[in-house]
Amino acid sequence: MIQAGWSKCWSKRENRPYYFNRFTNQSLWEMPVLGQHDVISDPLGLNAAPVDPSLDNGQRKRCLSEETAVGGANSFKRPKVDIMPVTPMVPISPSTPGPPGTPLSKIWGSPTDEKQQPPSAAPAPAPYRPTAVYWDLDIPTNAVIKERPPSDALPPHPDVELQRAQLTTKLRKHYLELCQQREGIEPPRDSFNRWLLERKVLDKGKDPFLPSECEPVISPAMFREVMNDIPIRLSRIKYREEARRLLFKYAESAKRMIESRNATPDSRKVVKWNVEDTISWLRKDHSASKEDYMDRLEHLRKQCGPHVAAVAKDSVEGICSKIYHISCDYARRIRDCHSTLLKECNISETGEAPEVQDRLVYCYPLRLATPSPPQPRVDLHFENDVACVRFKGDMVKINRNYFSKLELLYRYSCIDDPRFEKFLSRVWCLIKRYQAMFGGGVHEGTGLQGALPVPVFEALHKHFGVSFECFASPLNSYFKQFCSAFPDCDGYFGSRGPFLSFSPVSGSFEANPPFCEELMDAMVSHFEDLLERSSEPLSFIVFVPEWRDPPTPALTRMESSRFKRHQLTVPAFEHEYRSGSQHTCKREEMYYKAVHGTAVLFLQNSAGFAKWEPTAERVQELQAAYRVSGRTLTSPGPAPATGTGDKELETEREQGTSQETPLTGDTTPPPGVTPAPDPASI
Repeated sequence: MIQAGWSKCWSKRENRPYYFNRFTNQSLWEMPVLGQHDVISDPLGLNAAPVDPSLDNGQRKRCLSEETAVGGANSFKRPKVDIMPVTPMVPISPSTPGPPGTPLSKIWGSPTDEKQQPPSAAPAPAPYRPTAVYWDLDIPTNAVIKERPPSDALPPHPDVELQRAQLTTKLRKHYLELCQQREGIEPPRDSFNRWLLERKVLDKGKDPFLPSECEPVISPAMFREVMNDIPIRLSRIKYREEARRLLFKYAESAKRMIESRNATPDSRKVVKWNVEDTISWLRKDHSASKEDYMDRLEHLRKQCGPHVAAVAKDSVEGICSKIYHISCDYARRIRDCHSTLLKECNISETGEAPEVQDRLVYCYPLRLATPSPPQPRVDLHFENDVACVRFKGDMVKINRNYFSKLELLYRYSCIDDPRFEKFLSRVWCLIKRYQAMFGGGVHEGTGLQGALPVPVFEALHKHFGVSFECFASPLNSYFKQFCSAFPDCDGYFGSRGPFLSFSPVSGSFEANPPFCEELMDAMVSHFEDLLERSSEPLSFIVFVPEWRDPPTPALTRMESSRFKRHQLTVPAFEHEYRSGSQHTCKREEMYYKAVHGTAVLFLQNSAGFAKWEPTAERVQELQAAYRVSGRTLTSPGPAPATGTGDKELETEREQGTSQETPLTGDTTPPPGVTPAPDPASI
């Protein structure tokens, strides 16, 4: 019973003993009976009765089906899924995490003498059962890579991560103050987050989050976004009076800026004449329509915009340079703190370089070369459907079913913590890192983590063999194999590292990148390099916004690429994304309409085209999957009404999902591929 997670506790309120299972959070007054396996409250089979090894596979399946049938009224009926036979792909080595049914003797390293809280009024509360699942961690990978050494990133630690989060908050505040004081504007929405993404494309520094070694120093992304909001931010206009006020405000701001800056006489003359002409027209013509005001505004921007940009250029460049140099200073401080902590634990930052064989293997989670130091105490408690993880008074929250997902990913991927003694501290570091990336504003940064709907990924996997996400995170991934931004804290949960550092030889991949132009452009370069070098089947299905005014360089390059096999467009407002804050948001906030079209491009080499050709039937199935609203897929409860407000939601989203059993042909190892290396030897 102890191995199954049960412990005997004392209820102070009821003044009698009860039994608590730390794996399933189930409380019972009576002694539990082992052997009753609930696949929802106990997905790993920790409380299941052992199956007689003498039985053959058919007898074992019958035993399991009978056990599920007699699970009682509290058992949860799962939807039926037809599973196709799968050829065994990689034999599991002793040091590789086993299948989900493998029991562990201890979870999270919780002290055995720590008593749980007594149960509530109900004598036998039902165990937690997730209402909806947006992932399928049973799908194996078909991505093949060359064996690679461990990463030199330093292992995460809550003390270091807390300092990084605090310094990132200070850096955001500096950016806000510089924009307000120097230009009189608020920072453009999500511009700081896109600056982080654009800088990390170029960054050669050692901090996994803050840029510290980039060339050029001035970020083109930040410079472009700040300049677009000068002299004022132009927003969407719905009504005539709004258009009139915006035109007047732009004219006044342009005149004020040109008079207060070091402008040339010609610039002053042009701006002053156009502003006075506009104000005179506003005072005379009170019957103009909204379109008249917008046309006049566009004319004023064309006449005054270049002169305003010229006088603001040096100031905006100063903002970009100042933020970068502060980031470099913060990164050095974090590195020094991390190095000091490792030295106190007698851990060397640079260990011996392991020997790596020149062979092909199926992709495996990223490993760190530096051993992890001892972790401090991190507390966990649950508030209804929310898991609360606390370190030194700083609490992060995550929906309970996503907490269970992280537990499963950790079990599959982590090899240095079989007793889960460091699990909670690593979960805290992971969530804290993504909080720092998102920012503290309402819905800020969540567009960088948006995901494709589940039906779309079901179609991708079923018809195109997709089993890998190029841009995801442990929080929003659907497969257990994916690339993500942070190798240090994501690797324990299945990440293969940043995609621009990931070089697959074969496989079928989905790419839904963060909508940052510089990152998307680097992604296309990486795609073409991989497709050019590989003769094995290699396929990338790419989802990017269809921005045409002006078109993005990444979209233009993919449309003219010799590897493009097919392209389709999903119209605006006719498809959905899953929220980037899906791990914390409410069910009714999970999906939102896309306000722009999405271009879907198939980039494949010759072998990939022969294996996963985008035929008319397959493409039609993919388009049909987009027509299935994700809001109708969530479990019980009234679905929210869809109104016109959906069209006002912004979509700058990422990542994807899938739910389908793998095709039999995709699991057969290609010639020359060896099983995944023993992680202990890497």
